[in-house]
Amino acid sequence: MPEELRRGLEGVLVAESELSYIDGDAGQLIYRGYSIDDLAHGASYEEVLYLLWHGHLPDRNELESFADTMATERGIDSDVLESIEALARADEEPMAALRTMVSTLSAYDDDADADPTDREANLRKGRRITAKIPTALAAFVRMRDGNDPIAPREDLSHAANFLYMLNDEEPDEVLEETFDMALVLHADHGLNASTFAALVTSSTLADLHSAITSAIGTLSGSLHGGANQDVMQMLQEVDNSDKEPSTWVNDALEGGRRIPGFGHRVYNVKDPRARILSEKSEELGEAAGDTKWYEYSVTIEDYIKDEKGLVPNVDFYSASTYYQMGIPIDTYTPIFALSRAGGWIAHVLEQYEDNRLIRPRARYVGAKDREFTELDAR
Repeated sequence: MPEELRRGLEGVLVAESELSYIDGDAGQLIYRGYSIDDLAHGASYEEVLYLLWHGHLPDRNELESFADTMATERGIDSDVLESIEALARADEEPMAALRTMVSTLSAYDDDADADPTDREANLRKGRRITAKIPTALAAFVRMRDGNDPIAPREDLSHAANFLYMLNDEEPDEVLEETFDMALVLHADHGLNASTFAALVTSSTLADLHSAITSAIGTLSGSLHGGANQDVMQMLQEVDNSDKEPSTWVNDALEGGRRIPGFGHRVYNVKDPRARILSEKSEELGEAAGDTKWYEYSVTIEDYIKDEKGLVPNVDFYSASTYYQMGIPIDTYTPIFALSRAGGWIAHVLEQYEDNRLIRPRARYVGAKDREFTELDAR
């Protein structure tokens, strides 16, 4: 009897992890035993990083030491900055640029030659990668737009420092809190495609930078991380049309278009991260005195649920949240990577601790008895 084929490895268990748990029927997400609601509303991104990498929430002294150490790693080498400038001049796609930038960081890492399974070296490399990605991304965006890069500050949080480097302006408390929450919500999500790519790479005993570079390349696809950008572009189309949002969506569906930001391979109910971000999107709109992006989103959500039985995923409300924060649309997916790097690193650390080469098989369905003909006789 032939073995069962599971396309996309759907339903196939390939690893055990203590990092995150998802209940797709209940709409529940847990990081190391803690509800995403509690973490999003009560913990900083730095606290969540510590939790993912070390297994417990830090006390105040542990957090201060961890955050301070990571903050000192934010600077990037001048040679890396020159390569970023070259990417900006070439008008490279942001995710492709980020992939190249992370790979380049390897050449300037003090632990680059360490054994790939050296946990302490990987924790140091992980801190540097996580600390430097915001600096590299902000520099790329600014140089692409014709502005000088802004040096990182060690006295700001991870979230506030990125917004400061991006906009040359220290964010207010509301923006910092909102962006920090978004980072927490995106930090990990089980064995998704990009995380699995990182595990496959690390299972060969490739180094941490290689694994994260693989993950970034995987995240760049619209079926994984790129939908947030597509959602915002859709909302802008709605805004520029003379139609009500529900009418616009109905016409788009009848025209064969796919509405981005809906459906998930795991969740059968509304993504809990979308629920939390929808609240922040509404709050940002109310603070700015213009809730149209939130209102468009709610109308579209209700219509798609009624007509198609689909519910929004995290990309759907992260789009309007980021847009109202003044973040360029084509950097939404790199920001996803900026956050998810923490989860990728945590999973790679787990993989190294009990490594086995990931080597699935494919069922051969091609010919087997073809006769070979010499070149001159073909």
